[in-house]
Amino acid sequence: MEKRVIKTFEDLECWKAARFLGDFVQKSILPELPKDEKYRLADQILRATRSITANIAEGYGRFHYLDSSKFLSNARGSVYELLDHLITAEAEGLISQDQLQEGRELIDRSVRLLNGYLRYLWLWHEEQNPKLTKQKRAYLQRFWKCFC
Repeated sequence: MEKRVIKTFEDLECWKAARFLGDFVQKSILPELPKDEKYRLADQILRATRSITANIAEGYGRFHYLDSSKFLSNARGSVYELLDHLITAEAEGLISQDQLQEGRELIDRSVRLLNGYLRYLWLWHEEQNPKLTKQKRAYLQRFWKCFC
């Protein structure tokens, strides 16, 4: 199997999935919302969407895996915030059930990829630190269960 080289956050599959989700929101959701929602729900949706990729990028730029994981956790939180906004939009009749379902599928993919990247960081850290004490390893395992 060919190994992919990650040179920048733009090479991360979780970032690419989040960008695709953002494109979906920009092209399929925001144009459907009425003008009176421009500074309410539409603004909240846009901010949550932009926060996802921004947090992935910022986490990538951190040098310690715990810093990176915190920003990835923030990105995942923004994904779920976006889902809540889409549920609200559908409940208020602003978007269709089909649009909500498509959003859910893209959100699910984004979350799975974020969780996979978090898991990768954990395994990489363990590989780099084989002499972790049992106590520290147990603490880190509990810590990572919160993320994955």
